[in-house]
Amino acid sequence: MNPPCGRCKKPVYPTEKINCLDKFWHKGCFSCEVCKMALSMGNYKGFEKKPYCTMHYPKSSFTIVTDTPENKRLKQQTMLNSQALYKEEFEKNKGKGFSIVTDTPEMQRVKKTQDQISDIKYHEEFEKSKIRSDAPPPENRRDEEEPGNPRLIQPAVQPRPVAPPTGGPRYQALYSYTAAEADEVSLQEGDLILNVETIDAGWAFGFNQRTGQRGMLPANYIRPI
Repeated sequence: MNPPCGRCKKPVYPTEKINCLDKFWHKGCFSCEVCKMALSMGNYKGFEKKPYCTMHYPKSSFTIVTDTPENKRLKQQTMLNSQALYKEEFEKNKGKGFSIVTDTPEMQRVKKTQDQISDIKYHEEFEKSKIRSDAPPPENRRDEEEPGNPRLIQPAVQPRPVAPPTGGPRYQALYSYTAAEADEVSLQEGDLILNVETIDAGWAFGFNQRTGQRGMLPANYIRPI
């Protein structure tokens, strides 16, 4: 007896059977739960025994600790303990001519913020000094301004890249996509795709102008322009 398909529940025959996620699927039914893009054994991602594409794979969420009365009591007790420790240290060092700042959680936060501000200022000063050090000395600048100076080295003119043929349908990528097979091309949102040919309901063939690669790509990841 042929097993039922994990999506359409119709019998799956051996010639069109995909065994994945503890279920049997028709090749046409093995698609993303969200966008219905056709998937293969090399580019699917499983979650709760359901197939997803890379773009719509569910993200794990963090557990939020509820602010219960018990948690509030512990928080208040910790704050009271910190204040008592601060007072105790203050009384011990009251007559010694200097004060010791207790390393409380609040002081740690302030210290961390000050360290971050110091790092930002250091990087700003470093970039300014780098720009100043890159400038040529005054005598070199005078040499550069003199026409016909033999010490001047003219930069080589780089040839402009030749654009590929722009004939045929033009499409733009709506989402980013990482190629899973050797005959596929990767996409970044906003890429210009040229000479697009539709292969089936889920895939197309085209040329990515940004990378210069030609191959298969998801048809529902692009739109005509």
